[in-house]
Amino acid sequence: MMLRALMFSACALAACAPAAAADPYPNQPIRVIVPFTPGGGTDFLSRTVAAKLSDSVKWNVVAENRPGAGGTIGIGTAARAKPDGYEIVMGQVDNLAVAPSLYSKLSYDPIKDFEPIGIVGEAPLVVVAGKNGPYKSLKDLIEAAKKAPGTINYGSPGAGTITHLAAELLQLQAGIKLVHVPYKGSGPAMADLLGGQVPVIFTSIPSAAPQIKAGSAVPLAVTSLKRSPAMPDVPTIAELGYPDFDVRVWYGLLAPAKTPKPIIQTLNKELNNILALKDVQEALAAQGATAMPTTPAQFSQTIAADHKKWRSVIQAANVKLE
Repeated sequence: MMLRALMFSACALAACAPAAAADPYPNQPIRVIVPFTPGGGTDFLSRTVAAKLSDSVKWNVVAENRPGAGGTIGIGTAARAKPDGYEIVMGQVDNLAVAPSLYSKLSYDPIKDFEPIGIVGEAPLVVVAGKNGPYKSLKDLIEAAKKAPGTINYGSPGAGTITHLAAELLQLQAGIKLVHVPYKGSGPAMADLLGGQVPVIFTSIPSAAPQIKAGSAVPLAVTSLKRSPAMPDVPTIAELGYPDFDVRVWYGLLAPAKTPKPIIQTLNKELNNILALKDVQEALAAQGATAMPTTPAQFSQTIAADHKKWRSVIQAANVKLE
């Protein structure tokens, strides 16, 4: 009886082995949650990655927009997903490093609730002035703000966004005081800049590039330490006298916590493979972004470091959401 039982167990294991081997990850569609509306930078990068993985690795990868509350709704949805690698999310600095210091009640913990897969890309912001306004350089703006503190308005795509905080950081480092005018997106902010209702805005490169190219808006500076390949003639804030100024928006893929490490490693490997492709790098560059292949550990370190950085800025500038 013992021998018969052992033979039965061996046969059962042998029968199961081919089935397991026949179903490697992934064997069903992978959904990439996009926590913002269609048409923005996060949406573009998500769809670029989804399409390229589908094309290069022959996976079935689809992007799905779940916008709301500064990107926190989509991130929260991903945090509660089953940790099997079939539902991942495109996070970025706003909802992973900034939101925890601005919102008293979040439905997720950016450190505990996720397994970072890897960074997709990063991009600086740009400070833009109206063509017919008084500011032709960052120096003009800062000198005017020092002469008349609290009288110069600036626009951003929204309160609590990285664009808003970049302006707060500049004020802290330059010792000036500007007045924040939050908008519901980059489009309305740019419209008011062109209409003369606000003299300066902080925004993303893609949202400003068409107006800058047309000559209807003037770029004063970009926010990264090094000049942006998308705007090589525009100086950085760092080189204009504030060497520690460095603000970059990064985007990266994450899976729910407890997703098996082999799945995370597989996703990271294929993500980095497509980020090495010339057409993907060119697509990101067209959006003012640079491909940034990383390990999961490096992405985790980036989230933690930027969370600490922006918490300090939020506290020093006393930024509060109404």
